[in-house]
Parts: sequence; structure tokens; C-alpha cells
Amino acid sequence: MIKHYLKIALRNMQKQKMYAAINIGGFAIGIAACLLIALYIRNELSYDQDNPNKDRVYRIIGEDKQNGEVHNGVSFPAPMAKALLNDFPEIENAGRTMSSELFGGANNQVRRVDQANDTYESGFCFADTSVLDILNIHMVYGDRKHALSEPSSIVICKSMADKYFPNQNPVGQTLIFNDNSKMPIKIGGVMQDFPTNSHLQYRGFISLAGINFWDGEQQQWTASNYQIYLQLKPHINIDAFNKKITADVLDKYMFPALIAKGQKNVQESLKNARLYLQPVTEIHLHSYNLQEDNTKHGDIRYIWMFAAIAIFILVLACINFLNLSTARSANRAKEVGLRKVVGSKRSNLIKQFLTESMLYSFLSFFIGIIIAVSVLPFFSKVSGTQLNIPWNEWWLLPLLVASAFVIGLLAGLYPAFYLSYFKPINTLKGNLSLGTKNAGLRSTLVVLQFTISIVLLVGTSVIYKQMQYILNSKIGFNKDEVVMIQGADALRDQTASFKNELLRLPVVKNVSVSDFLPVANTKRNGNSFWKEGHLNEDQGIQTQHWIVDENYIPTFGMKLIAGRNFSKDFHTDSAATIINKTMADKLGYANTIGQTITNGGEQLRIIGVVDNFYFESIKQQVNPLLMILGNSNSIISVKINAADMKTALASIDKVWKDFLPNQTMRYNFLDQSYAAIYADVQRMQYIFTGFAILAIIVACLGLFALAAFMAEQRSKEISIRKVLGASVSNLFALLTGNFLKLVCISLIIAIPLGWFLINKWLQDYAYRINITWSIFAIAGFAVMLIALVTICFQAIKAAIANPVKSLRTE
Repeated sequence: MIKHYLKIALRNMQKQKMYAAINIGGFAIGIAACLLIALYIRNELSYDQDNPNKDRVYRIIGEDKQNGEVHNGVSFPAPMAKALLNDFPEIENAGRTMSSELFGGANNQVRRVDQANDTYESGFCFADTSVLDILNIHMVYGDRKHALSEPSSIVICKSMADKYFPNQNPVGQTLIFNDNSKMPIKIGGVMQDFPTNSHLQYRGFISLAGINFWDGEQQQWTASNYQIYLQLKPHINIDAFNKKITADVLDKYMFPALIAKGQKNVQESLKNARLYLQPVTEIHLHSYNLQEDNTKHGDIRYIWMFAAIAIFILVLACINFLNLSTARSANRAKEVGLRKVVGSKRSNLIKQFLTESMLYSFLSFFIGIIIAVSVLPFFSKVSGTQLNIPWNEWWLLPLLVASAFVIGLLAGLYPAFYLSYFKPINTLKGNLSLGTKNAGLRSTLVVLQFTISIVLLVGTSVIYKQMQYILNSKIGFNKDEVVMIQGADALRDQTASFKNELLRLPVVKNVSVSDFLPVANTKRNGNSFWKEGHLNEDQGIQTQHWIVDENYIPTFGMKLIAGRNFSKDFHTDSAATIINKTMADKLGYANTIGQTITNGGEQLRIIGVVDNFYFESIKQQVNPLLMILGNSNSIISVKINAADMKTALASIDKVWKDFLPNQTMRYNFLDQSYAAIYADVQRMQYIFTGFAILAIIVACLGLFALAAFMAEQRSKEISIRKVLGASVSNLFALLTGNFLKLVCISLIIAIPLGWFLINKWLQDYAYRINITWSIFAIAGFAVMLIALVTICFQAIKAAIANPVKSLRTE
């Protein structure tokens, strides 16, 4: 019997090729989209799952509420991990990491001890040896428990080991960092490269044993630079433990340390502070609201959003199958009537139609998988991940077969019962009024389809406009035509000479030596400052503390709104500072110039105020910042004449080779580094646009189905109107008017829904675009135009049809 059902189903597909293609095509698009999104979500949810103790490994987060603002951070004092381990028997192990470039983490110039040329390497992190155990770092060579136990030791990844010591066990060998031959780094172990689904992507762990970044740093509770990981003993109540460590750290350590430093009102200022543990498996997707977290991570909100889009597109594909099946009911009605007349049971008809639905579903899955495999490399590139279909997993094939069966069953149930319900006497007379009773359902589904399509279009438009605003708005500095020469600390005492040689080039406008730049992956240094005479009386102003040179402000085109720039002519500028407008507002002086501020160690006289410029994501308010003169020379920024970029770069490279003939010049462009800050938003824009287009295509297939259905149901009405003198234009308006009304209803529903959702998304940005009515008007007009084009074919076909065929009585 199944063979007979399949034969009939294949015959119907061959007979109605266009509708079969639309059915299978719509299904296949929906399945391909779902499969791609499922692979993306699976990859995002797989982060840090390979640790056998993952349910007991946590990272500490600190939360503080000040003036209605919530600050969440992951930086803590150096002695805190050891104090927690000593104070709480619930803790099995504790360890610290610190990847700040300010102290030699992140990026370094590396060479073997027997080589002369340095190589730039990124991805370094200081760590306690206990971190290797807590995070289950897989070792290739060396012992995890002792690999970082010695001072000036390092664990490097396998790819770095192969690069510097090919086909060797490098444990015990030494490396030179940043030409500091007085402090060679001994390799204590080699670890496997981190998989892409780990929140850690370091290439080397440098030992924290015996390190003091300044005198007394490892015992200081008032400086926070370390992330802390804990491994707890089994069966610990996390909520209760969070309260215990909060009380212990604040009362026993933080309050006494701050009071000893002279700060007043400590308990009042930290009354809303708390500590809590973040499971290691949640770090990747639940860290979007953290400050000072320099690890790359995703966003759980995007996961929920993409999952909703995947389900929606699949549901649309099922709806379209339903609509297309019922739309062709006129062609199947006589078949149903004849089958019933010759004795076919309704159950047999249901099985026949469900078999057809299953066939469509399995063919659609096959084509959908082919589409997904074909576009997977492109989707991986757009999403910024390495996605693979897990063909070797035992569960994949059964899951695909079961999914095809379930989707085919669900999509085919309503058409099967609907078509098998036709009464022979009515169908053989050509009376299909039964179908019109369900017009309300179909109209509702079309409204749903186009509501979501409009919302997706609006979302795509807003994301695009916000990205353009970010990249093209006034950001307080000129990011164009600036070349960042990296690894410039290799010049050592020749830096000033190199800078002067560059300034002699006609293509060079200005040169600045500083690695504190308003883009990602450059140095940052947070500190607290007070007005002179108010040290510890008030709450200090948390500010960025940057080291620059006298050419910094003109090189980046920053605007001085008060005072003057640094100058070599003023020797007193070594104790001077230039602050940004936010810092000036926080200080509250009527006349800021000439005032003195202090952090308890430095006394800095304010000589200038620079207008605010963005140095972090535009999602945040511009924070206080001060600049001082000094030497921080791993990056040299060169402002060039872009009229001939190729010649300019060649000229700069020639000067570089004169100073370092055996070292390749590495450089990047400031505008590219700035754009990289928002790469995640740009990726979301591309993904959103792609799925919005898919949703509209699938929705249009549904509209095409409804147009076909209505044209068939009203064929006699149209014929009578035409006989009575109705023109083609009148009939076209009659058939399209209802559909355009549905699109208008969709627009009315989509406006408040879209407004709410995009406002929710834009709340992440301190500086954002204004939402105007034109965004919704353009999206609504675009969808209406697409809908009109979609239904034109069926409307014109019905309007010009010969009325004799519809009015003929059999």
C-alpha cells in the first residue's frame, strides 16, 4: 500500500511541477536556515564543556551600584585568591590570571636565546600554576602541577613550540621576551592549543611565581588587576557561598585596607557591593555586561534571538505547505470525490496525503542539507566561527530522519484531514465553498508572516544605521590616515631618532609614540584620583591614566577646549596632565586649568582639557581620562598623507629597515582597529539581513499560495463579474485589495512591536541613532511592494481567464 501511495505522490509532483518546486523549495530554505542556526547555537553552547569538573569551576565577578549605575567587573587584588583559599574550606583550589599589556601580558616580542631577530607574538597571560589544574589544561610536554612553579617560567602552546623548536621537546629551553636578555623565560611545559570553543584563547601562560609588578604589589588590597578562578568542593550551595565571600572579603580585607590608606566613609561607599560566582560554562555567553573583561565572548541574547528566527522560518515553511496544499484543493477535490465514490475510506485518503507530505519533507530535508553544506563556509565566515556538520556523530542521521518525519507529519495533518473531508456530491459538482470557511485562518497566518518580516526588516535597517553612526560619527579623534607601527619597542633607545627620521619624510604629517590608543588591544591603566587636599575624603574619581608624548593630541586630531598641549619647552610638564571633559566635569572646578590632582603618589597639575573622545565601545559613556608625558613605546602612530598610500608605506618601511634591517615592520591602520571593536555588531547585521531576506522569501511563498487559493475559490465570481462588464483592472484591484489590507494590518502590528524591540537593543549603546517614522514607512513600503509583485501573477492570471471555463457545468 505504501508503494501505491508513493507512486500517486510522485505522479502528482510530476503533474504539478511548479507547486512541487515551491513546496519543496520553501521547505528546503526553512530547513537550511534552521540547520545553519542550529549549528551556530550548538557551537556557542559548547564552550568550556570539556572540563570534567566544569560544574565546580567558577570565575569571581564583583558588582557595585553607584548613583543608579551597576558596574560588573572581573578584576581583583593580588592577595585575594590566596585569602579565599585559606578562609573557606569549600574551596578546593584557586588561581589567578592577568593578561594586561600594561604589565607584559597580551603581546610580546619573542625570540630564541640563540637567535637575533624577534618575532611578534600575541596571546600571553600571567597565571598561577593552579590555573592549569582548575581549567584542565591539556599538556603535551611537562607536568601541570610544576610547569609554572618556578619564577620566569612559561607554558606555551603546541603551535608555538613547533614554530620555535620544531620536532623537539622544548621543556627546559629558554626564550627572550622584548629583548630583555637579563631575564630569560624558561619553558616549563607545552600545552595543547585551545579549541575554538574555549573562552580562553591564550598561546602562553607566564608564571606569576615570584613576581611583583611594583613593591608590595602582591600584598596590596587596593589595586585590582587579576581574574580569579575557583574550583569548589562538591555539593556547595552557591547562593549562600556568594554571601559568605562577600562579607569575608569586604569586612576582613577591603574595608581595613581602604581605611588604612586614609579613605573615609568606606562602608557607605561599598554598601551595595557584592561578589558572586560565574560558572565557567557561562563565561562565553553571559559576560556581555562585564567591564574590564578582555576575553572574546558571545551573547546569550543573540542565541535566543536566532533560535526564535529559526523556529519562525521553519513554521513559515510548514504554513506555506499547508496553504499550498489547500490552495490546490480544486485540483484534488474531484480525485477525492471519485475515490470515495468507488469505496475509498477517509483513513486511506489521510494516509495518501500524509505520504505526500512525508515525501515532500524528506526531499526538502535532502535539498536543505545540500544548501546548508554549500553555504556553511560563507556562514562560518560571516558569523566569525568555525562551524562543521558533525557527520561522525551517531545521533545526527537518526535526528535528521526523525525531524523530517515529524515536520512532514505536522505539516501534512491539516491538509490531509481538510482534503479528505470533502463530500463527493459537492466535489463532483465543483462546489468548494468548504475552503472559504478557513479564510480567516489563512489571513491570520499571512498577517503573522508579514508582521515578523517587517520587524526583521526594521531591525536590519536600525542595525545598519547604528553601525554607520558608529563608524562615521564624530568620535573626538581622527582615525583616518594613521598607521600604527607595532612592536616598536624593538627600537629601544633608537625610538627618538626613528621618530625624527619619520618626521623628515614629506608624506608624514605627524608622529606619536604611545601604546595607549583609543582602539582595542592597546594599553589601559585604571586609577583613582582626588582633588588636591581631598585625598581619601571623598570617593576617588576612577579614571584612565595614559602615558603619551607631546605629539599625541595633534597626531590624532583631538580638540583642546581649554589650556595648552604638552611642550618640550616646559620642563615642568613632566608633572603636568591633560584631562578629558568628563574628568573636568567630575572634578567640578570653575576654572580647571592650574588645579592639582593626586592619586596619593603623583601630584599632577592640569595644563589642558581635551574634548571627549571615544576610547572604549560607543555602548558606554565616555569615562574620565588623564594623560601624562612618559615613555610607553611599543606602538608608534604615524599620521600620513593618504594621497599616495603605497608610497607613504614604502617610505616608512625604508626608514624602519635602516634601523632594524633584520626585523619586518608590522603595522595596522587605526580606522581598521576602530572598526574591529564593532565586528560583532557588523556580523549580527549580516546575519540579520540574510535571515530577513529568507523570511520575506518564505512569506511571499505563503502569499503566493493564498493568492492561488483565493483565485480558485472565486473563479466563478470573477467570471460572472467579467461577463457583467468588469474590466481587468477592476478584477485586479478586487483580488489584490484584500492582500494589501493584510499587509497594512501587519504593518500596524509590527510598528509597536518593532519599536519596542529595537529600543531594547539600542539601550546597550550610550550614544545611538534616533528612531524615526521613516524606518517603519520604508520597511512597510518595501514589504507591500514585494507582496504586490508576488500576487500580481495570480491576480492577472485570474482576471484574464476565459469565463466560459469557470461557468461550464459538467
